[in-house]
Amino acid sequence: MPPQTPLNSGVRPTCTQGESKVGALNSDLRELRERLGEGSIQTAYAAIVGYMSRLRAYFASTQGERAVSGLYQGYFDMTYFALFPPALKSRDLKLAVVFDYEAFGFEVWLAARNRKVQRQYWELFRDGGWSKYRVIEPAAGIDAIVEHDVASGFELDDPEALTLQIEKAAATLLDDLEQFLALHDPRQAV
Repeated sequence: MPPQTPLNSGVRPTCTQGESKVGALNSDLRELRERLGEGSIQTAYAAIVGYMSRLRAYFASTQGERAVSGLYQGYFDMTYFALFPPALKSRDLKLAVVFDYEAFGFEVWLAARNRKVQRQYWELFRDGGWSKYRVIEPAAGIDAIVEHDVASGFELDDPEALTLQIEKAAATLLDDLEQFLALHDPRQAV
C-alpha cells in the first residue's frame, strides 16, 4: 500500500506550473467545502465509521474489551482498530481490521508495535517463504507487514454478512500466521 497523505498535511500530489502550494491547498479546500455541501460525503463517511465502530464492539464482545484497541477514524486514508491475540501480542504484533479509503475496501493486516519490530517480522516473512498473503516492505507511512484483502465492492445493506466475512478472514489470517510463526519464530511461541 502506498504511503497515505492526510488531508491536513499540506501536501498536494501535483501542482500546475506556477501554482503555489498555498494556492493549491486553498483550491483543494474550496473543492472540499463544495463537495461537503452536497451532503453525500458526510453520509457515506458516517456509515463507514459507524459500521467500523459496531464491528469493533462486536470483536470486543467476542474477544474481550482488553483484546481490542480503540477505533482510529483517520484522515480519509484509513479507519481501523487493532486486535491483540495472545500469540501475536507476545511478539509485539497485532491484527488490524482496516477500512482503506484508497482501495475502498476492508482489509486485515498484520502490524507491529513499532518500526523495529515491523522490520524484524517483515524480514522473517520475506525470508521464510511466506506466500499466502501480500508481504509489505517497510517504508514511511506503511504500517502493515502482511495485508489480506477482505471485502471490496461491499454493501453495508447487510452488515451481519459483512461482519461474518471480516471475522472469518481475521480468524483465517490468524491461524495461518500462528502456524508460520510456530515454525519460524518458535523462541517466542506461546
